[in-house]
Amino acid sequence: MEKEIARDHLQRTCYHTVIGGIISPVHDGYGKKDLESATHRCNMTRLALQSSDWIRLSEWECHQDTWSRTKVVMQYHQNQLNSILTMNDTPNKRQRRDELHWIPHDMTRKAEGPVQVKLLCGGDLLESFGTPGLWADEDIETIVGQHGLVVITRNGSNPYKFIYESDILTKYQNNIHIVTEWITNDVSSTKIRRALRRSESVKYLLVDPVIDYIHKQGLYNTKE
Repeated sequence: MEKEIARDHLQRTCYHTVIGGIISPVHDGYGKKDLESATHRCNMTRLALQSSDWIRLSEWECHQDTWSRTKVVMQYHQNQLNSILTMNDTPNKRQRRDELHWIPHDMTRKAEGPVQVKLLCGGDLLESFGTPGLWADEDIETIVGQHGLVVITRNGSNPYKFIYESDILTKYQNNIHIVTEWITNDVSSTKIRRALRRSESVKYLLVDPVIDYIHKQGLYNTKE
């Protein structure tokens, strides 16, 4: 839902053309507690995106030798997109597009210039930029300055105050798009995993193919 809200906002108020969305599951080496394997996470993402005509799964990040920083992942995808755009329509270009399954199929028609990859996130990630030692300043400079953020916030939060209190974010505030989620949804991945562990129903919170996959694979301590 957040991705649809973000696309609507960018195209309606920011004069952007959204040519596609990319979901890039994090590498297993990220080390987060209870993180399922990249194989399972990619399979579930692929099932969840079956009904989407504009969001694609990219497995590049989770196929690297180790965990990649966010700015590296964003730069890779942006460079690949713009490389395809500048290539002549040759068999090599078509082969390259086929190899990069996450590239939007009608990108060439929609893109009127260089493509910019932005990071879609919640207000909690925006505020994490202020946590000492969590993000390198040069990474924040690259992510916000060269790419940009689309921040989904809820009514009552105040991301503008946090931006004002951060010198780096204030410097690039024109690259930060704040989108208020007026139709709030308190569902989170943590709550869904908790419900699954407790054998509670998550129907309508996840699409049925993903629910079936979770139970068949016995993920999150579930049983088929």
